[in-house]
Amino acid sequence: MLDMSMFRLILKVSGYMRFPWSSALLPRAVGHMVLASSLAVLAAAPLIGQTKETTTAWQDGRFHVDPKSVVGSSDIILQRPNLLPRELMPLGNGRLGAAVWAQDGYTVQLNRGDTFPHRLSPGQLVIPGLRRLTQASDYSARLDLYDGEFQEQGGGMSAVTYVAEKLDALVVEVKGADPKSLQTVELKLWSPRKPQVLQKGNIGVLAETWVDNEEAGASGETFGSLSAVTVDGTDLHVEQDGLAIKVSFHPRADGSFRVLAGAPHWRGGDALSTASELLAGVEKLSSSEHRAWWNQYWERVGLIQVSSHDHTAEYLNNLRTIDLFTAAAESRDRLPGAQAGIGDLFSSIRDEHQWGPSAYWHWNLRMQVSANLGAGVLDLNDSYFNLYRENLNAVLVWTKKHMGGRAGICVPETMRFNGQGFENETWIPAAAINCGEDSKPYYNARTISTGAEVSLWIWQQFLFTDDLNFLRENYPVMREAARFYLAYGTHSADGSLHTFPSNAHETKWDVHDPTTDVSAMQALFPAVIEAAGLLKIDDAVVEQLKKDVPKLSPLARISLASPNVLAAPDADGKDIVIAASGDPAAPSHNSENIGLEPVWPYGLIGDEGPLHALGVRTFLNRPQKNEADWSADPVQAARLGLAEEFKSSALALTERYQIYPSGLATLVGPEFYVEQIGVVADAIQTALVQDYDGLIRIAPAWPKDWSADGTVFVQHRNRVHVQIYDGELVTVGIDAGSASPLKVRNPWPGESVEVVNARTSAVVVPASSARVLQFSPQDSTSYLIRPASGKSTLRFEPVSGARAVAPKSLGSRTIGIAR
Repeated sequence: MLDMSMFRLILKVSGYMRFPWSSALLPRAVGHMVLASSLAVLAAAPLIGQTKETTTAWQDGRFHVDPKSVVGSSDIILQRPNLLPRELMPLGNGRLGAAVWAQDGYTVQLNRGDTFPHRLSPGQLVIPGLRRLTQASDYSARLDLYDGEFQEQGGGMSAVTYVAEKLDALVVEVKGADPKSLQTVELKLWSPRKPQVLQKGNIGVLAETWVDNEEAGASGETFGSLSAVTVDGTDLHVEQDGLAIKVSFHPRADGSFRVLAGAPHWRGGDALSTASELLAGVEKLSSSEHRAWWNQYWERVGLIQVSSHDHTAEYLNNLRTIDLFTAAAESRDRLPGAQAGIGDLFSSIRDEHQWGPSAYWHWNLRMQVSANLGAGVLDLNDSYFNLYRENLNAVLVWTKKHMGGRAGICVPETMRFNGQGFENETWIPAAAINCGEDSKPYYNARTISTGAEVSLWIWQQFLFTDDLNFLRENYPVMREAARFYLAYGTHSADGSLHTFPSNAHETKWDVHDPTTDVSAMQALFPAVIEAAGLLKIDDAVVEQLKKDVPKLSPLARISLASPNVLAAPDADGKDIVIAASGDPAAPSHNSENIGLEPVWPYGLIGDEGPLHALGVRTFLNRPQKNEADWSADPVQAARLGLAEEFKSSALALTERYQIYPSGLATLVGPEFYVEQIGVVADAIQTALVQDYDGLIRIAPAWPKDWSADGTVFVQHRNRVHVQIYDGELVTVGIDAGSASPLKVRNPWPGESVEVVNARTSAVVVPASSARVLQFSPQDSTSYLIRPASGKSTLRFEPVSGARAVAPKSLGSRTIGIAR
C-alpha cells in the first residue's frame, strides 16, 4: 500500500492539496492526476498506478467524521492583506456581526440586526499600529471556520479577531508588538449620525437613540446603538475626538495587548454603566470561550465532503461550509439577521443599504431555512419563525384593514419587522403596499401565497423535529393562512376554488389562479388538516378544508408552441409545461420561474410520479436560467433528479454572482448577499439525500463524476450518511432519531439489498429487490443498507479533509485572496 503521508506529499508537490480531499478519496484520485513533476522528485514511488481502494467511515456501529479537518478544508486563506471594504472577512455570534479588513492598518465594522428601522452600525474600529502586520511582506491570514476567528500574521506580529459567544463584544488579541511603541485605537461614527461621545476611566462610548416614527408602518418604538472600547494594555489614555473615541496605550512588556469593543442591544439608559459592565465581563472571558461554542456547533452539523476530478465540486462544497458558518454568525437573535438576501451583519459600508432595511423579504429567506433543515441546524430557523409568529396579531389586523375585512392572514411578502406590509424604499415616491386590495397593481401588492409558504416551513420544521410544542406554538400561523385562502378564494360554477386578482409572486400581477396559489393550497390544506388532528383542535376549519381539497384547481399548463394560450388541464406531450398562472399572456415583471414553484418549495413534484415528466419539461424550458443569485434552479433540478442540471446551474450561479473573497455574492449595489450560498448549500444536500414527503431518496441527483462522504438530516430527527466514490454508491447508513417507520427507496435500484443493525450486523430487513424498503427502527439506533451480495469488508477510514493552505478558484471566482 502507498503510505498516506507519502501520498499527501505527492499531492502537495503537484498542487492538488489546494483543494480539500477526504482521506477516503485520496487513493481513488491517483489514476486521475498528472504527477510528472512530483514523480521527478519522488521517483522511488512506484505504487502510483495501484488499484484504487474503497474505504468505509463506518466502524462499531457509527459513522466517523473528523469535523475539524473537514471544516478546515473550507477555511478562507489570504495571501495578501484585504485592503478594500469589499474584501471583508465575516465574523459573528448570531447577534453581533463584524466585517474585518486591513484598511488603515486594521478596520472592523460592528453590525447588529436590531438597530431598526435603518439597521445602523454601532461603529467602526481602527487600529493603525497593525500596519506593521498587514503591510509585511510575509503577511498571511486565515478565516478559521472551525474556531470562528480571523487569524493574521506578518512582520513578527499576529492578530486574532473573534466575536465572543456569551457577550456581544469583539476581541482583537495582538502579539509581537513593540512594548515601547505608543499604539492607538479609534472607535468612530460618521455624519449624519449624532451619538453621545462619552468617556469614563479607561472606557470610551458612542451611544445614540432614535424613534421609529418616519416610515410608513412605523412602530413608534425607540431603538439605538451603543459601542464601547477599551484596551487590555498599559498606560491607557482615553479621549473624545468629534464623533470618535481614541485610546492611546502601550502594549504589555511581552508585546501583547487586547482590544475589547462591545456593542450590545441598546434602546437607551445609562450608557457608561452598561458599557462598563459589558467590557468587564468580556475581560474575564477565556480566549477559548468562543472556540468551544464553534467547535460544538460543527460537531452537530451535517457535514459533507465533496470532490471531483476538475475540483469544481470542492469549490461548491466550500461555499456550503461558508453558508453554515455565516448562518450561525448572523441568525441567532430574536429576528433574522439577513434581509433582502443580504448579510447585513457583515456590512463594511457604514450605513448604506440598497433595500429598505426595516422589512424582511420572504423570497430571500426561504433558501436559508431549507439549507438549515438539511444541515441539521434547525435552531438557526428560530428567528425566522419568531418573525412571523410574534407578528401574527399585527398581520391579522393588517389583513382586515387592507384585504376587505377577510378572516385569516395575508402575510406581506415584504413585511416590516413589526408586521406591517409596507415596503419603504428610497427610490420609490411612496411606500408600496403588500397584501392590499387598496394598492395599485405592483410587485407584491397581491402576492397572497407567502403565509402558506411560511406555514409549510413550519410544518417541515415540525416533521424534522417531531416537536409538538413547536407545532402548538406556531400552528396558529398555519391555521390563519388557510383561513385567508378560504376567505379569499371563490368557487366557480363547477365548484372548484379559484383566486383572483392575485399575483404570481412578483412576475405576474393580478392574474387568475397563480401557480403559487394553486401550489400553496394543494400543499397547505392537507398539512393544516394533519397538524390540527395531531393537536386535536379546529374541527370546523378542518371540515371546511376537507371539503375544499377536492375542489382545488389543477396547475395551469401551456404549450411551448402557443405559450399565450392555456392548454387543457390534463394536457401532456413533449411541449407541454406548467404556466405561471391561468392568464399566460399576462406581462412578466420579474425573472422568476413560477412554473417550478410546485417542485420547490411546495414539494408537489419530485423525481418520479405522474407529474415528473411535466416538471422536467418545465425546468428544461424555464424562461429564466440562472438569472439571479436567489435563483432556485439548482435545488429544483436536484428535486427533479436532474444531476447534470443541478451541477451546471450551481456552477453557473456561482460564476455569475459569487464575486467576493469571503464567498459572498452580489446582486444589486455594493452589499454582500448570503442567499446565493444558501441556494448552493441546499442544492448539494438535496442532490445527495431527499426526504420531503416521508420517502428517503439516496443520491437522487448526484453527478456521476462526483464523490462524496456526507451526512444529511431528514424527517423525524433521522440522519442519513452516504459515501459515493466517482459516482459509485459505496455505503448508506441511517441514524434513527425516533421509532417512526422508515421508508427508503432502494439505493441500488433493481438489486437485492438488506438492512442490518450497524453495530451487531443483525438483519432487520432480509434481502429484497423491492423499490421501497420499509421497517420500524429503534430510536437512537444506526442501520446500514447494503447489497445482499458482495459483503467484503472495507478498510476503515474516517471522513476527513486536508486543511486549506491556499485560496480556491473557480474560473474567475475565488474564495480567499491570492498574492
